[in-house]
Amino acid sequence: MTRTSAAAPRRLAGALFTQGTAFTWGLQFAFLNTALALLLSSLLGATNAQIGLALALYNASGFVAALVIPMWADRRGDYLAWMLVCGILTLAMAAVLALTDSLTLAILGLVVLGGPAGVGSSLFFAHLRAVGTGRAAVMNTRAMVSVAWVAGPPVAMLLAGTLGIRSVLVAIAVIALVGIATVLGLRRSGTAGSPAKRDDDGETPAPLPLARVIALVGAFVLLQAANATVTSAMTLYVVDGLHAPAVWGGIALGIAALAEIPALMLLGRLSGRFGQIPLLIVGIAVGVAYYLVMAIVRDPIGLAAAQLLNAWSFATVVGVGLTLFLDIIPRPGLASGLFTNTRRVGAILSGAIFAIASTPAGFSGAFLVCAAVTAIALVAALLATGRTRAPARRGHDRMPATAADD
Repeated sequence: MTRTSAAAPRRLAGALFTQGTAFTWGLQFAFLNTALALLLSSLLGATNAQIGLALALYNASGFVAALVIPMWADRRGDYLAWMLVCGILTLAMAAVLALTDSLTLAILGLVVLGGPAGVGSSLFFAHLRAVGTGRAAVMNTRAMVSVAWVAGPPVAMLLAGTLGIRSVLVAIAVIALVGIATVLGLRRSGTAGSPAKRDDDGETPAPLPLARVIALVGAFVLLQAANATVTSAMTLYVVDGLHAPAVWGGIALGIAALAEIPALMLLGRLSGRFGQIPLLIVGIAVGVAYYLVMAIVRDPIGLAAAQLLNAWSFATVVGVGLTLFLDIIPRPGLASGLFTNTRRVGAILSGAIFAIASTPAGFSGAFLVCAAVTAIALVAALLATGRTRAPARRGHDRMPATAADD
């Protein structure tokens, strides 16, 4: 048997473990985030104010952990080991939530265990870049996380409705065990320590100065805030704004989530041909168009059709955005952690935009503000990424440095 033929099964195993890791780590938190408020309310009798406090503390813990843990992993250059730690923390968190009848202890478990456990996905994408995975492959893998988020919420609610809310915690523990197994398989397949061939054929953005990185992070916070606003408002807008059945809100969000998957795959293919910056600019411009359409749409069919614009725009944010952060920030862990936190900060800011819907401007006014915020993000992205691209060296692509290289 030749060396090439012997390596083929190992590459196949590595690909399967990679996709399985993306799916299982996305699925466990799709379950948790969908069921968490219901769990605190039904099992522990938490009031809406207490649920809000618990979620705020949980997200604050995740924010800090998404910066600290990946930077620790950068220093060692081993992201999969820290993923195993996150998997163990997920199991511990599920056990605490399932066994306790104390709201205080449950919140403590979310803060101490749940926040750090949620960093696993960030570490995974840091690992992919550290071993040299190209942009197209990263985006294809990110599409598996989207698949998990399409499947997770309805399955979690089906379990909660048929077997009780504790069954969701059991499912999270089982999925976490599978996720740990996929990470172990990824390590054993040999892909954990050997750089893979990069598939980036276009131009690779060079690392940015700190001021430009801050500007780009700010742009993505605004993009995430606009998306979080519309996602949160969708069902209420359908009922109060369009005077249509609430199911149309779910249909619209479902269309956007499903269309996001092929959009990510197509963006991965296009990134090698056109480069990340043009795709990012086009995707943000599509986002501006989407929010303008949302401000004038007046029927459920038009709302559903508009979600194709939403899918392309958000796929650009999560796909091109993730790979761009990994390119322009030398440390993969820090890059993925910062990118993850743009979503958290954006979700906080979205509350102020959402509040506009309760003014005379209504939902149309809130959507117009989303369009304006996205346009500001477009300008910031242009300023941050202007004149930053350097030709990629084919066959000898630059590998991002880790803290261990300092």
